[in-house]
Amino acid sequence: MRKLLSVKMAIAAVLVAAGFGAGLLAQNKFGKPKSVIHVVTVDWKQGTTPAQIKAALDGVEKMAAAYPGIKNIWLRSIKVQGKSHAFVMEFASEQALKDYTDSKAQLEWYKVYTPIREESATHDITN
Repeated sequence: MRKLLSVKMAIAAVLVAAGFGAGLLAQNKFGKPKSVIHVVTVDWKQGTTPAQIKAALDGVEKMAAAYPGIKNIWLRSIKVQGKSHAFVMEFASEQALKDYTDSKAQLEWYKVYTPIREESATHDITN
C-alpha cells in the first residue's frame, strides 16, 4: 500500500512539474532592440490626390533603399487616430536617425513629400 501511494505521489509530482514546465514554455518571448522606431503621422493638404500620396509613400521605400541606416519600413496604415496616414521607419541606432536628418536621401524624398504635407508629427522610440 505504501509503495502504491509513493508511486502515485511520484506520478503526481511529475505531472505537476510537466504542467509547470509547459506554462513556462508557453510564455511569450520578446526582445527589447536598440534600434529606433520613427513613427510619422501625417495629414495631407486639401486637394492632394491618391497618386500624390502613393508617390510620397513610395518615396519612403526609395529613401530606405538609398539610406543604409534604415532597417525596415511600414507603409500601410490600418488605424490612425487624429491624422489621415502614418508610416514607420526603423533605424539601426539613434546615431543612424541623427545622421538621417538632412541626408541626401531625406532631402530627395522631401521634394515629393513636403509639397503635399499639411501637418505631421514624429515620434521616435527605442529601448
